[in-house]
Formats: sequence, structure tokens, C-alpha cells
Amino acid sequence: MDYRQLVEQAVEANRERILELSDAIFDYAEIGFREFRSVEQFTRMLQEDGFEVTCGLDGMPTAFRASYGSGRPLIGLLAEYDALPDLSQKAGSDVRCPADGPVTDGHGCGHNLLGAGCYAAALALKEYLAQNPGKGTVVLYGCPSEEKGCSKTHLARDGFFDEMDIAYAWHPFAVTEAATYSMLANVSVFFRFKGITSHAAAAPHMGRSALDAAELMSVGVNYLREHIVPEARIHYAYRDVGGIAPNVVQGTSCVHYFVRAPKNYQVQEILPRVVDVARGAALMTGTEMSWELYSGLSDLIVNRVVTEGMHEALCQLGMPELTEEDWAFARRMFLAADSEEALQMKIDRIRAEYGDRAEEILEHPVDMEIRTPVWNGQCQMGSSDVGDASYIAPLAFLSLPTAVVGTSTHTWQMTAQGKGPIAHKMVLHAGKVMALAAIGMYEDPDKVAAARAELLKATGGRYDCPLPKELRPRLEEG
Repeated sequence: MDYRQLVEQAVEANRERILELSDAIFDYAEIGFREFRSVEQFTRMLQEDGFEVTCGLDGMPTAFRASYGSGRPLIGLLAEYDALPDLSQKAGSDVRCPADGPVTDGHGCGHNLLGAGCYAAALALKEYLAQNPGKGTVVLYGCPSEEKGCSKTHLARDGFFDEMDIAYAWHPFAVTEAATYSMLANVSVFFRFKGITSHAAAAPHMGRSALDAAELMSVGVNYLREHIVPEARIHYAYRDVGGIAPNVVQGTSCVHYFVRAPKNYQVQEILPRVVDVARGAALMTGTEMSWELYSGLSDLIVNRVVTEGMHEALCQLGMPELTEEDWAFARRMFLAADSEEALQMKIDRIRAEYGDRAEEILEHPVDMEIRTPVWNGQCQMGSSDVGDASYIAPLAFLSLPTAVVGTSTHTWQMTAQGKGPIAHKMVLHAGKVMALAAIGMYEDPDKVAAARAELLKATGGRYDCPLPKELRPRLEEG
């Protein structure tokens, strides 16, 4: 049976509510584990729609579970809604212009759209399950603090995703595809050095510089990079340099490191070597070193069975029509660069990537072409805690162009487009695509079994969470 009409009607009937939620979360712009107003509105609307809502999952006040239906399969939708620090931006502005009011943060990764798209899918699936009682259950998981707190890693580790038979996620980007790429596993680690302060001119021999230790660690890690898998990434930021006085030998320092690699086991092999480098830096400087695992997440396993179902749904629905006003907005936002040099780099990149289509894309800079799935083992050089959910249940990951081609996430340009006409059309479309794909699973239990068998083959039935059981969410730090 063709359920396109059901999905289209269910989402369009709730268009205003879906966009209301997306725009409200955009305006709230709350960073991780502090998404209180966003979650209050999200859960209130779900309860009004007849979902059974449980808040405070796994001790996280802004994590929730909203369910409808009964029986199996149980299909999960992974919603996010956290913003990024210091990215406040007036919607639709093609110059850097923070939004009016006291909010300093902004949705530079489109999570207001991400959460609302999952809400749209949940509403459509509720309509299907109301017409087909006993066919299964839909659960929308409210997952806070993807940017920093990795809530899905905690939820996966602590068993909250074990009930899922199939999982769907999506993300606002600048391309149209059911993604076939993986993402990097990642751990976040703090290294702290403790030395001895002294007068840097009168008594330098009495001091032991913690800043020297941090700098020597950086040198050692630079040498290490040659001897790890080339796809790995190690990057860092100073969190404490021991003060601002050059005539004092610094007694403390702290450096925050990310260690990324295509697979969890590779990260776990590299991390002890980075720790050894830190130990060596401490030995060379006569300082003390301690390290703390802050957070972590797994690589993404994209399930072919579920992903091909997502691609089929995307092709069946096609793409929404953009008006001439939409294209005018897109062309204006495409020119929104921080400098002429940055704009030229963007244009050059598009010409290199799109080849024969480049001039078309430059004139109409929203990539509406549905990409054909290519299963070549590609790994995108980013990370997401969606990866941990993908170890628990077969998962498909959708991307739709809520922003113009060449827009980088985590920028004011991405924020500026998160409440615009194109983003509004795509958030509704994301809900339709995920819902239609999910209905395909409800209608064909054999596909659910095949997806589970594929996941079992990929993982061997193991999920080694990068976070130890005793490491709890960093609620107080946002």
C-alpha cells in the first residue's frame, strides 16, 4: 500500500505546530543540558498530541521519552535541540548580526530543525499507528547536549535504547541524501599539569613550569601524528595557561584534547599513547600530570537495509518546490561570507566539487538533487553521539539542504538560515521522509529482521561504550 498521502496529510495538517516548535527552539537557543524551555514546549506539545511522555531520562533533566502505539517493531526517532555558544544571529540576516535580546547563543548546527523534524515524523507515525493498531510503537527520544555532553552515549550505555528495533535520525546540512558514510569515534580528555611557581628572573631554578609541560606535550603529540592511522585527528585547546605574568614560572596548566579515529578501537589504541606523551612532558619538566576523560562517543554504523529504505522514501516523495522568492533568499545567503577571500574560496570549492553542475549550483545554490547511495566505506571527518545509538539498533541518517551550498555548520551563516523559508520546507520534508521510511519497516517485518542481522554482523553483537559506567553526564557544566 502507498502511504505517501497519509504522511503528506499528517505533516501538512500539523504544519503550523511543527514550525512553531522549530522557531521557538531557535529563539530559545539553549546550550547543552540547559534546554529547559525548549524541552518544556516540546514535551507539552507531545502530551497534547496524545504521546505518553517521561522526562528526566538517565538523570538528565532535559532528556525525555515520548511514545505512542503498542507492540513491535519499536521505531525510535532521535531528536536534538541544543544550541552552540556565542552564535546568536538574527534570522535571515546576510551579515553578522546577533539577535535582539539577552541570548548570546545560537543554532549554528540546526538542532532546532532537527528536533522539529523528528516531531513531524512522530506525528505522521502516530496517524499511521492510529489507523493500524497493534502494528508497532514509535518513540521520540529527546537527546540533549549533542554538541558537548554526548547524551546518546550515556543513554546507549545505560540501556535506554535497548528497546529500539530501528532508529532514524536526520541533520540539517547542504546536501540531499540518505547518508552512507560513517563518522569518527571521539574522546574528549583534559590534561592538567602542576608545577612550582617562582620568580622567572630572580629564582627560575626554584620553579617548575606547568606551561612548559603543556607545550612539550603539544610537541610530542605533533610527532605522534605521523605514527597513527592517517584518518585519525588529534586537536587541542588551552584551558589554563597558568596566568598572564611572564615573570612568573607558571604553576598550573590545562589542555583539552580531542582524539578521533574511524573506529572506537582505534581511539582506544591512540589515547594511551597520548597519555604517555603527557607523562613524558611531566618528566621532562619536573611537574605532576593528571588526566580526566570528559566525554566520548562512538563511530557511526549506517545500516544498509534501513538506509536504502530511507533512500526509497526520499525518491518516492521527491523534493519540495522552491519559489523564486526562496531562490532569491538562497542567492543572498550564498553571498554571506566574512570576506571576499572567503567567498572566492567557497566558489572555487563548488567548482571543484560539482564540475559540470557548478554554474547551475552557483545560480541556484541549494543542492536539491537526491544523491544515489554509494557504499564505499567513506568516513565523514566529524563526530556525533548518534554513533552510539547505531551500535544498539539499525540506523539510517538523513540529510536535507536547510542551508545553501558552501555553508559550514557551527557558523553564524548556518544560524541565519535556521528560521528561513527553505529551512521551514525542509524540516517538514524531513518528517515526511523519516515517517514514510518507518512505515516501510512496520509493513515488512522481514526488513526489520534483515536490518538486525546486518547490524549483528557489523558489530559481532558488541558495544564497547567509550565512557565508563561511573562517568555521569556533566550537567553542571552545560
